[in-house]
Amino acid sequence: MLAILHPNTALDSEAYRQTMEYLENLPGVSIRVHEIQGASQRLTEIYLLGDTKSLEKAEIEALPAVERAIRISEDYRILGRHKDDQRQSGFTYNGVEFSQNNLNIFAGLCAVDVPEHVEMMLQALEDNGEVCTRMGAYKPRTNPYSFQGHGKGCLPWVFEKAGKHGIKVIAMEITHESHIEEIDTCLEKLGRPTGVMLQVGTRNTQNFELLKAIGRQSTYPVLLKRGFGITLNESLNAAEYLASEGNANVIFCLRGMKTEAGLPHRNMVDFAHVPAVKRLTRMPVCVDPSHSVGSRDQSPDGILDVMHATAQGVIAGANMVLVDFHPNPQQALVDGPQAMLLDELPWFLEDMQIARQAWEKRVALAQDNLKSP
Repeated sequence: MLAILHPNTALDSEAYRQTMEYLENLPGVSIRVHEIQGASQRLTEIYLLGDTKSLEKAEIEALPAVERAIRISEDYRILGRHKDDQRQSGFTYNGVEFSQNNLNIFAGLCAVDVPEHVEMMLQALEDNGEVCTRMGAYKPRTNPYSFQGHGKGCLPWVFEKAGKHGIKVIAMEITHESHIEEIDTCLEKLGRPTGVMLQVGTRNTQNFELLKAIGRQSTYPVLLKRGFGITLNESLNAAEYLASEGNANVIFCLRGMKTEAGLPHRNMVDFAHVPAVKRLTRMPVCVDPSHSVGSRDQSPDGILDVMHATAQGVIAGANMVLVDFHPNPQQALVDGPQAMLLDELPWFLEDMQIARQAWEKRVALAQDNLKSP
């Protein structure tokens, strides 16, 4: 069972003390408290775990700090929607809202290479009014001899440049628990000029010890990519590992499924699962068209395959796009052939707005039909 407290309930209030005292003394029940900071209010959710079948909802809702109680299913206990559309979806981090109702574009370098390219990328984002980007410092690779990323050595100048150009959030993949400390130490030393969203790559979706370590920290939100060879349910349970350790500020990323059936694309594009994830969970949903398509191929209508794929995700309600750009793809150290060009950024952003507006019109149409007798 889940007890949702009244918004902005003070943790030192008498109502909170009485509520917690009652819950902590329930026989056979353990509790776990989760704080959710939204754009305008803070919500506290208390999960009652164990023998809760005998508990009455009315009994819990009668407690002084409780707004309402919900019976939850076994799957996705924390991140699940549980057929309750009143629960808050998403969070706000470093002034940027991430929810199931908005859209953020994270265009940038799949892998950081040289300062000049980072500067050019961030300048292009600033010129187009964007405040989020992707920058890979730690790069797990299939081939042990391939470029593995600059690691912590590039963090100072990447973060400084991001702050200079008004970037508020950088999506950055990590592959080891120590990378969290490296990022945190560097940001603190620089006065936190920007923010970081920790990215879990598809190869680490079931690296449960890494997920637990990331979940134990609450400073940075998490972008979890779907595992390329496992079911959607298995990947959603991986996200639950993060939340079960305390960090429920998670975005779920669809990035294509590894199968020969996806040819000629790099992976089988799975963006039809965008509404399914939003129905099953409260997580905002990201699409990664670059790693799904894996090329700059162009269809006869003049639109790049990667843009068609992105639009499919956005028109289905995606809330975030993770996409590769590079000032000179021929010089890119990772995934150059799939990167879009900087002069294509305005085109891409406008195309995404068209898809987003189409989604909004579809939602309005659906609401009108639901209201019809």
